Amino acid sequence: MPELPEVETIRLGLSRLINGKKIVSVNYDNPKSFPNNKTEVDKFLIGSKITKVRRRGKALLIDLSTEHTLITHLKMTGQLVFDSRRVHFGAGHPSPSLVHALPDKSTRVTITFSDSSRLYFNDQRKFGWMRLWPTLDVDSLEFFLRLGPEPLEPSFGWKELRNRFKRRLRSPIKSALLDQSVIAGVGNIYADESLWGAKIHPSTKVGLLTTADFKRLHASLIEVLKLSLDKGGSTDRNFVNAEGERGSYLEFASVFRKQGQPCPRCGTTIEKIRVGGRGTHFCPRCQKIKQAKI
Repeated sequence: MPELPEVETIRLGLSRLINGKKIVSVNYDNPKSFPNNKTEVDKFLIGSKITKVRRRGKALLIDLSTEHTLITHLKMTGQLVFDSRRVHFGAGHPSPSLVHALPDKSTRVTITFSDSSRLYFNDQRKFGWMRLWPTLDVDSLEFFLRLGPEPLEPSFGWKELRNRFKRRLRSPIKSALLDQSVIAGVGNIYADESLWGAKIHPSTKVGLLTTADFKRLHASLIEVLKLSLDKGGSTDRNFVNAEGERGSYLEFASVFRKQGQPCPRCGTTIEKIRVGGRGTHFCPRCQKIKQAKI
């Protein structure tokens, strides 16, 4: 599943392609992928103009002139592909649908604009969705109510980070970082990278972390996310950016998928373990696990 930097990269790309466009029709093949009432679609989607493309956590929010929002979640294999006579841009899971003629057998939703350009939502596994909802009520949806704060917001400092983890004091820090109700948008890649930067073992219980640990973790997390945005996201197998190109962040990653290689900080061999059921990469010398004092 794409993480915060990947979805933000998609948002930036689509913002310059679809803002201001008028929607004239929508077609879909699966109500699970497009769970919307036809009357509301006809009233609030057809004929509307796109006013803004936003992101919340790992979801894209396409705001409309009708004061409604088309909420889109790519899940594991979703794609958004914009196609016109002059440009063709794809974002998401790197299947051939990104570059081949559309619609194809993976196309779930086709949105046609007044200039005949189209936005395709493709999803091989049918886990993703596009949902129409009143803009003022988006934040009250259960999906968004469960989300923690955005880590790149200026108001999100190390104290807020520490406070968010109070609900997970007995959990390994890696598992807590992946909890979207604690912090929005952070996934496996950036959890491993930020913990390495902060010199914190991923299995360390949250309750054992000190003020200094939280300060380092906050600084490392922000640095990792910003670097990934600069590099266009990760090169993970399930993500391609808005230009149809893989991001370059993993070329700069320190531990993720680097097991068996030397730690760039101390030279110790990077190891891979499982924490909370997730593959986890760390340096056994730089990231020593903390144990509770007896």
